[in-house]
Amino acid sequence: MTSPTPTRVSTLEHWESYWKGHSNLDETYSTGGRLAREVQADGDVRGKVVLEVGAGSGRDTLELVRAGAVGVVLDYSPASLELVRRQAREQGVPVHLVRADALAMPFRDGTIDVVHHQGLLEHFRDPMPLLRENARVTRSRGRVLIDVPQTFHLYTLMKQILIALNVWFAGWETQFTPRSLEKCVRAAGLTVRRTYGDWMVPGLGYRVFRELLKRGARVTLPLEPAALRWWWRGTAPMRRALGRT
Repeated sequence: MTSPTPTRVSTLEHWESYWKGHSNLDETYSTGGRLAREVQADGDVRGKVVLEVGAGSGRDTLELVRAGAVGVVLDYSPASLELVRRQAREQGVPVHLVRADALAMPFRDGTIDVVHHQGLLEHFRDPMPLLRENARVTRSRGRVLIDVPQTFHLYTLMKQILIALNVWFAGWETQFTPRSLEKCVRAAGLTVRRTYGDWMVPGLGYRVFRELLKRGARVTLPLEPAALRWWWRGTAPMRRALGRT
């Protein structure tokens, strides 16, 4: 008798190791404020309870708090939450930290105005439990924003090669086409409100070149040189914004 396929495949050990090794945010790639920008594109966040699931560095949530939101970050990694705590303290920004499982969040039904996450859904073999939990805690006519890697992109090809070699930092993960993600979202009881695409900045080629130069020649290039941002417009992975009505 075979054991069932686990719902989650990235482990706590993966993320504790990752965030302890990326505690210096000056040397850690950000989303470029993408999630905060897309959340605000759907409406004013002042006074709204905004929850980031799988907080990571929490930088987008802190930006939303500065825009007037009540920020909550949830993660099961103490290293991630400590990173958010440190930033919030340094910036004088209030944020609520919750250590919990994303599949069993300690919130009542319909209590959150905006749920958002990036770099999370792709780490689950079965995305439905996470999406249903997102839907459960989101209030009627609230919003859920999901940001995932696009299937047809060089980043995805590179990632799958590294996964096959068992050297990918997060163990295993997948990716989505717009249609496949929308299908999952609707099955979870959410309604697609709109879609968006954004750029990978810095571009994949620059990231790989920077890492090779850093390891081989011990030369560290800027993380996100502004002078080259225009060039990366051609390397954009498509992502989807999804909402509940």
